[in-house]
Amino acid sequence: MRGKEIRLERIINRNTKRTIIVPMDHGVSQGPIDGLIDLGAAVDAVALGGANAVLGHIGLALYGHRRRGPDIGLILHLSASTAIAPDPNEKVLVNTVTNALRMGADAVSMHVNIGADSEACMLQDLGRVAVQCQHWGMPLLAMMYPRGRKIEDEHAVGHVKLAARVAAELGADIVKTVYTGDPDSFREVTRGCPVPVVVAGGSKTDDRATLDLIEGAIEAGAAGISIGRNAFQHADPARFVRAAALIVHEGRTAGEAMEVLR
Repeated sequence: MRGKEIRLERIINRNTKRTIIVPMDHGVSQGPIDGLIDLGAAVDAVALGGANAVLGHIGLALYGHRRRGPDIGLILHLSASTAIAPDPNEKVLVNTVTNALRMGADAVSMHVNIGADSEACMLQDLGRVAVQCQHWGMPLLAMMYPRGRKIEDEHAVGHVKLAARVAAELGADIVKTVYTGDPDSFREVTRGCPVPVVVAGGSKTDDRATLDLIEGAIEAGAAGISIGRNAFQHADPARFVRAAALIVHEGRTAGEAMEVLR
């Protein structure tokens, strides 16, 4: 078994071939938002619920990961921008693959906005990082979002399946992208992408809407979820992750998962 395959097993359940990733990279883009004031407590809570991995910047490894709770996979994010930048859609590299290896990461991730004015630079970075990941045996998760002046609806299936396919073509091992709204349309995304696709959670919403999204994505062939605010900002993050795991890893319905939250 190669190094990349070994590391992928630390972030993807080897039996179900699915994953629950909780992104916690919001400190760079938005600052210390609710749920991420104490990174250690946030990681512990989702780990207790059964999340497979957390994702964030160097600070997550330094101040939050593997402090007290159960072990959990670590994905270090390589790109960033802030919400008050002249163009928040422009993501720049702020970390390297080799540094992530030195810090004990199980995978790295980066963000590309397809359709943004700076798309060319972000695609160049994605290609360069993918080659480095191949060399070092490091899994790469690509966050691919249709965002820019030409994008009227970032959930449109044509845009989403293009974004997902671009990541796979350039060497990503896992693709994170937005849900298109229903299983039939999202199935076009998963069928057109030769690597696992995980669905983003988006803005904070109510529990049933989030669980319905997860059920629809799994039905459409998604390999899991990458949900942040709806997990770490939940009144009981561990319980929410346990409910999500019923759908992702056990194939249960959103209605059955809601019983855990009740």
